[in-house]
Amino acid sequence: MAGRIPKQFIDELLTRSDIVDVIDSYVPLKKAGKDYKACCPFHEEKTPSFTVSVDKQFYHCFGCGAHGSAIGFLMDYEHMSFVEAVEDLAARAGLKVPKEAGVFSGPDKDTGTDLLEILREASRLYRQQLREHPQAGRVVEYLKGRGITGEIAHEFGLGFAPDGWDNLLRALGKDDASREALARAGLVVKKEGGGYYDRFRDRVMFPIEDHRGRVVAFGGRVIDKGEPKYLNSPETPLFHKGRELYGLFHAREAIKRENRVLVVEGYMDVVALAQFGVDFAVATLGTATTRDHLERLFRHAPEVIFCFDGDRAGREAAWRALDNALPALREGWQASFLFLPEGEDPDTLVRKEGKDVFLARLKTAIPLPEYLFDNLMRQVDMNRMDGRARLVELARPLLSKMPQGVLRQMMLDRLAELSRMDVGKLPVPSGNTEPASSFRPAMRGSGPQEPPSIVRRAIALMLQHPALAEKLSNVSELVDLDLPGMTLFLELYGMLKNSPTMNTASIIESFSDSEYQHHLSRLAVWDYPTLAENVEMEFSVVINRLCDASSKQRTERLLQKQHAQGLNQPEKDELARLLSVKRDNSRLSPSRH
Repeated sequence: MAGRIPKQFIDELLTRSDIVDVIDSYVPLKKAGKDYKACCPFHEEKTPSFTVSVDKQFYHCFGCGAHGSAIGFLMDYEHMSFVEAVEDLAARAGLKVPKEAGVFSGPDKDTGTDLLEILREASRLYRQQLREHPQAGRVVEYLKGRGITGEIAHEFGLGFAPDGWDNLLRALGKDDASREALARAGLVVKKEGGGYYDRFRDRVMFPIEDHRGRVVAFGGRVIDKGEPKYLNSPETPLFHKGRELYGLFHAREAIKRENRVLVVEGYMDVVALAQFGVDFAVATLGTATTRDHLERLFRHAPEVIFCFDGDRAGREAAWRALDNALPALREGWQASFLFLPEGEDPDTLVRKEGKDVFLARLKTAIPLPEYLFDNLMRQVDMNRMDGRARLVELARPLLSKMPQGVLRQMMLDRLAELSRMDVGKLPVPSGNTEPASSFRPAMRGSGPQEPPSIVRRAIALMLQHPALAEKLSNVSELVDLDLPGMTLFLELYGMLKNSPTMNTASIIESFSDSEYQHHLSRLAVWDYPTLAENVEMEFSVVINRLCDASSKQRTERLLQKQHAQGLNQPEKDELARLLSVKRDNSRLSPSRH
């Protein structure tokens, strides 16, 4: 993020934010001594090992190793980019994110507010065209024919992209920079020979919003005949179709009320269902349901119902969804599959049957375990021994994806029952023990192994208690100390000397692009016994030992130089002083006898 958001602002933001409030808004925390605990949101567990430190403003799971600051939590849990996490945290703290001047490079320049503003303006323009364009009459008639009222069209921000190659381009692409930004936002297409043209033409426009309600992409549906029937924005710095779900921002409260979410295949299905009061539906965006989709949905509700057409394509899509759902199924989470009559989709069916009959269909959805085994059994002859062996082979790679837990064990029991085998003899691996999040932390374990070096203890003390840096007055004696880790120690000290208000979380964020970040994250949660006692006394002892090591190294260097080539007068004086101090220390040391 160098050159994008000032480092000083990140430090201030983490100092003014409370990580407990941030995490508690997603994962209910319970007080445990001076810290807070919860079952880890990144892996399956029954006993809480996820700890949030008020003092350090840092979270850590002693089970899977997940760790980080409030920014890191938003990135891992909500799948935000760094910029999005900073902006989200700043909004909570009532701060405006400043931007440094200069030339931006790489993907960071594409994730700023410039693209969001362009997409917001495009959405406004499409809505205006739906109201005012001469061609809009037939679009309104089309929407009315699909049972869409003006109120629901307004709620979802529906718009119209008129026919023509440059309507949006002329309105928003006033110069080279704006035209290039339109292309980065996926709104126009760059020609091979130069120039641009509108991506969306003669289509009903559906703005696609992210988890914060910001327009990040569009979907367009042809009004009459044409191909493709549905056209989505391409992948952009702001839009990744494997992560976003159409309608989720609108449906959040309804999903919470229903305690379930319905996943359909198209935007018109979502809008039509909402029109009829089935307002807890979302749609994937021209792609199979991904693991990222599922993890996001399960954060909103414990039950996901997939709704597919009953044809071959629908059943293939359902199986892909099942395959991606297995690693995300923690205890208490459920997935089911509803197959509609051939030739029908949620849009047509809810208009034919009405809300009550459609909701009654949801009760007939097939639970994932039942759907999995029914599908596999259709592929084998269950009356044959080798058929049942084949069933085990088909089920093995699927069940091995599931996290450890009650549901996985029950499915293994069911497989044993169907195959007529002892469950203990099933050749199924022990199960997925990775964090459910696709953002898997690189760190594992709770800290460095014993025995610790003196430098490691010094770094850990100053990292966990940054105020100790103010008490370090003899750092000049340590500058030339040649021990592993001293470079990091001195860099950390310099940082805290310049920014004495930094906490543990802001320190680690400052090292986010450094080779040291991994080591600091481990030391931030290191629970070495002496670190928890009198920290000031321990720090003083550690620094004195480092100073002694530095004096010893300097003495040895001077003695070697004296023997090899002789010393100048200042060096002779220094050596005499060091040897005198060494003799005095020896006299003060306890007798060895």
